[in-house]
Amino acid sequence: MIEKRDFYINGQWVAPAAPRDCAVIDPSTEEPCAVISLGDVADTEAAVAAAKAALPGWAATPPAERLALVEKIYEIYQARAEEMAQAMSLEMGAPIDLARESQVGAGSWHIANFIKAAQHFQWVRPLGDGTPGAMIAMEPVGVVGLITPWNWPMNQVTLKVIPALLAGCTMVLKPSEEAPLSSLLFAEYLHDAGVPAGVFNLVNGDGVGVGTQLSTHPDIEMISFTGSTRAGKAISKAAAETLKRVCLELGGKGANLIFADADDKAVARGVRHCFQNSGQSCNAPTRMLVERSAYERAIEIARETAEATKVGPASLPGKHIGPVVNKSQYEKIQGLIETGIAEGARLLAGGPGRPEDLNRGFFVRPTIFADCTPDMTVMNEEIFGPVLAIMPFDTEEEALRIANATPYGLTNYVQSGDGARRNRLARALRSGMVEMNGQSRGAGAPFGGVGASGRAREGGHWGIEEFCDVKSISGWAE
Repeated sequence: MIEKRDFYINGQWVAPAAPRDCAVIDPSTEEPCAVISLGDVADTEAAVAAAKAALPGWAATPPAERLALVEKIYEIYQARAEEMAQAMSLEMGAPIDLARESQVGAGSWHIANFIKAAQHFQWVRPLGDGTPGAMIAMEPVGVVGLITPWNWPMNQVTLKVIPALLAGCTMVLKPSEEAPLSSLLFAEYLHDAGVPAGVFNLVNGDGVGVGTQLSTHPDIEMISFTGSTRAGKAISKAAAETLKRVCLELGGKGANLIFADADDKAVARGVRHCFQNSGQSCNAPTRMLVERSAYERAIEIARETAEATKVGPASLPGKHIGPVVNKSQYEKIQGLIETGIAEGARLLAGGPGRPEDLNRGFFVRPTIFADCTPDMTVMNEEIFGPVLAIMPFDTEEEALRIANATPYGLTNYVQSGDGARRNRLARALRSGMVEMNGQSRGAGAPFGGVGASGRAREGGHWGIEEFCDVKSISGWAE
């Protein structure tokens, strides 16, 4: 049993003010694998006070020195990548190969892109309208509270901690209590890199406790949160009284529009993307809309792809998918699968219960529903499991209307050989991101959505700007 009860406050590992043990459950076995402590008001107050005291010195540190420190963090992150992979695989159930390649890789990718962005970032820049002495200064917003989820731990931690450091902010991180081990390890990296005391602090806790304490704290100038839309609404309400900035990266219900002229691998690619990380990605393409002339072939490919998707424990090597994170998520997904059946969707693959060879662990059968209609629950609710809903469409206009008929707006997808059509749809789809023909977004591209998906823009220079206040200056001496 791993014991990690201490918090990282003011450059030191400190015991919680009051004992409050919380078991971390290995989702592959349903057994406790670690114990942490959940923080209380006294712990949050100590962390915020440390961050507030460290702010003047860190904000005044030259940007080049802040960049050099992040470069050191990057070196340590890469050198200790295997430890990080093992931690994430254990705590949230990512198969070890996925943890090594994608979970750890997401963090290193973001750090590298932030380093590149910071090298060219203009902290003081001309307004550029021809007005002499008119300047814009990008300054740290202040002490920030960072609340991160369990599904892509280092992806989200690095998208918040690294730009906050580069911007000159000090911070308190509250990682998910479901997957805290990776963040505790990340705190070691920052300590070993030489981050000054108080600049980075970590307090474990739940949303009702530490999460709310950060959201309402008068000395926190900004909350950056990634998680459910429901929790995002609660945080916005809690933060309103202190008028702090709130940046939210929330849920999604991405549509994947597949036209008859799409490449041969489009359907299988879409199924695999939906199932990646056991379906626990806010940007997963969970609604597949297929042009009717290609529909029958598409659902056959989808069925074959689902049936070829293996499920197994996180500790095993291979390209299988692992469990979902916990019992409540498992039960929610099972309920939504049952709802899909009850509402008349055709069960093409998978279905309720665990895979036949697994009788323990939060494993979900890779599930596909065909012949769905836009009003069905599986077409509207974010399931956050390996469940895909497929339906046909007849025209581009119909596909666009169905795709946009959701309060969410994170990532949509287009598969077509017609470049003009792709461009039209990229502009017309209501989402913060559009990915087409399986091509990933560029290095440093912003990640974020609209509507119920929140409006954060994380990554690259947009991610650094999110932690900055803009100051307008006149009469600047040349």
